[in-house]
Amino acid sequence: MDVDHTPNIPDVDPELDGTGFGDWDGVFQGRSGEGDDQVHEEGTPTGSDFIDWHPKPPQTYGRGYTFLDSFHSDENNTYRTGNHYYPFSGRRDWEVALWLLRSGLSMAKVDSFLSLEMIKSLPLSFQILPGGPPWMSQVIPTAHPTKSPVILYWRDPLECIASLLNHPFFHDRMDFTPRRVYATAQRLCRVYSEWMTGDNAWNMQSALPGGATLLGTILSSDKTNISMMTGDRVAHPLLISLANIHMSTRLKSSSNAFVLTALLPVPKFIHKKKCMRGVLEDRLIHECLNIVLRPLKQAAREGVMLSDPVGHNPFRHEPRTKSTTLAQLRVTRVRADPGDIEAFFRETQKFHLNGFYDHDVKWLICAVGDVELDFRFSVLQPITGFCHFHEGISKLKQVTGRAQRDIQRSIIALSADAAPSAVITAIRALMDFRYLVQSPRIDDNILERISAALGEFHANKDAIIAGGFLIENWYIPKIELMQSIVPSIRNSGVIMQWTADTTEHAHITEIKDPARSSNNNNYDSQIYHDDSDSDDVEFDVDDDIPAELLATIKSPGHSRPITNHFAIAKLLQDREVGTVPVPLRSFSVGCTSFHLAHVPSIRSISVDDTALKFEVPDLRPAIADFLSREAAHGQDFVHTIGGARRAGPTALLPFEKLQVWFKLRLQDTDLHDISVVRPAQTLNCSPPSGVWTCGRCSWPADGLRGTFFSPAVLIILIIKSQDTLSDRFLAYVYRFDVIPQGGSDREPSTQLHVLKRARRSNGTRVGDVVPVTQLRAPVNLVPRFGVSADNRLTPYNSMEHASEFWLNKYWDKNTYLPLSM
Repeated sequence: MDVDHTPNIPDVDPELDGTGFGDWDGVFQGRSGEGDDQVHEEGTPTGSDFIDWHPKPPQTYGRGYTFLDSFHSDENNTYRTGNHYYPFSGRRDWEVALWLLRSGLSMAKVDSFLSLEMIKSLPLSFQILPGGPPWMSQVIPTAHPTKSPVILYWRDPLECIASLLNHPFFHDRMDFTPRRVYATAQRLCRVYSEWMTGDNAWNMQSALPGGATLLGTILSSDKTNISMMTGDRVAHPLLISLANIHMSTRLKSSSNAFVLTALLPVPKFIHKKKCMRGVLEDRLIHECLNIVLRPLKQAAREGVMLSDPVGHNPFRHEPRTKSTTLAQLRVTRVRADPGDIEAFFRETQKFHLNGFYDHDVKWLICAVGDVELDFRFSVLQPITGFCHFHEGISKLKQVTGRAQRDIQRSIIALSADAAPSAVITAIRALMDFRYLVQSPRIDDNILERISAALGEFHANKDAIIAGGFLIENWYIPKIELMQSIVPSIRNSGVIMQWTADTTEHAHITEIKDPARSSNNNNYDSQIYHDDSDSDDVEFDVDDDIPAELLATIKSPGHSRPITNHFAIAKLLQDREVGTVPVPLRSFSVGCTSFHLAHVPSIRSISVDDTALKFEVPDLRPAIADFLSREAAHGQDFVHTIGGARRAGPTALLPFEKLQVWFKLRLQDTDLHDISVVRPAQTLNCSPPSGVWTCGRCSWPADGLRGTFFSPAVLIILIIKSQDTLSDRFLAYVYRFDVIPQGGSDREPSTQLHVLKRARRSNGTRVGDVVPVTQLRAPVNLVPRFGVSADNRLTPYNSMEHASEFWLNKYWDKNTYLPLSM
């Protein structure tokens, strides 16, 4: 039977729009346009990109009802013009509500507090805030017995989508017109980033009726523990969001771009086989999803009118897709009765329809040996802000995501030389694959590198089995999934936008925090009641602190807010002379920001005493040579490390006193988007003592050209004795040189650069003084331990006694690409 799949466009009331339809992106961005007028001129470059916009852009259909309309329609709206705390009657009401919201008290205790006679006597006049989509519940019958009734709590996902679409926060933060982005005007190299830059969005828009708007729906579901240590309380939230929201906005947990749309049941089936209990739970989840998502399916078939943040009505239609999985399930249904769970499960296993630490780490533990690999991890110098595995990694029981990331940073460099080169090549190729696909901006060249990395793994993977690791076959779901990554990027944009970091954090705000406010019984019902009370609106006002001083931001993948030293540096730079200490302790150069403590670690010390304390015998001539170069070339001169020392050990300086800092905070921006500020890194510069000095290597302003700075030995500020000398922050650093590897500058199996300390003809290390502003970004050095690490090494001497080092490009994703070029 032929079925007409053409979407039905709902009739539009002519009173809503009597002059025609407007281009959505044009109106949404504050531009005007009617009919077929194109807002985006085809091929108009944005920055360094060249863009082709879809020839059939979405259009608006009159004005709808917005989020803020619910405020304007309130009977007390007249009071809002003169009351900044509306819908509260004043600041006192707002302060009480804010305190209760942040107190962590359970709802019962809040009710008890508000019922006190003294509190009732206060002139509190809380107004009812606009709520979110209403919750519903339904008992789900099951063919197999469970320990308790199965109840599904859910709300209309279409209403959740509508609440996101017309939320004022997302105004100017959504895309509605598909586009093809190119790196050059010749359009030879395609660039992929947001969902709207992929082929799927383009093809779907082409298949929609003229003027229809394409909205992408993101669903995220994962079980999360509610109770701590005991109780075995588990929730299974279903979150929903829009792929049209800009990736940088959607991935920030503070944006609240994911809405809780259902609490899926977590039943306990009564069945003698554990695996069958899991199958029954999975079938129940699919049944519940079918119930919850029914409104979305209907909208996909028929279309629906929704309002954006400024009240424009777009016509929405979602695509329908086929999959190999459905075809395989149809074959399975022929071979086995779905009602016979065990027989059906056996058939699905034939089609394989049923992580980093589980595979890569265990392979390397087998290849290197658990004792040897544990020792190598244990003698690495701890670095501020990162995990240090004092007892190694082979015996870790609960490996968190953060621990896995910190293992991933160093394991290739630590395993090199101790494992067969083919094993290292295979696992390194997988590592390259992961790092490349996590880029927020991928072009055709990077896609080729991704495919090449996966091909290199498959060409060398048999060495893992040959090395002694027992693998029956390579039917590993995660490796199988990797085959779909490149097509997925071409179709739907970069995969980084689908990261689970944001939704996992949403489990805290949407599930765990409300659960802590409950009475520890009937979690689901209390969670959805709490969610209904707290939807959509969050009031937070602070009149005493200027907004520009609140220089912290929240970023995807980081649980704590990031201090924005760029904003602080700009604020200090604009202050009046005499109101802040000079030179400024926070300052920026290009995409790098620097921050030092207000008070130096050593307030005043002579040059010669500094040289003795830090064991830097050539400090005086190094400063003299620096001043000589500055006098000849000016302050913008880029200083190199090395060369003949021109000044003598008793060189005269125009000053004798220094101030010394032991720590420097260095912050940079994202490689792909300079508007994204990354967490600051701490460079430690303590003098030699009974414990080692932790530190990291910094590479110079002109990039990778064979020379690297060591961890800064000390950071000094010259205390001037002449008016002609300006205060400067300087760093004394040592130099590392790249060791050529045959015909390449990288070691073949690890694809890492190998460095060695630069030395003068008399055997002393090559060091020099450079401005702190010449530092650019921290990189990581790992000692090259060889086939077997020296058992005399400790975390305090491993860097000092190593003769060669790996330049570890896997330490940081921001420096991975520059160090891989």
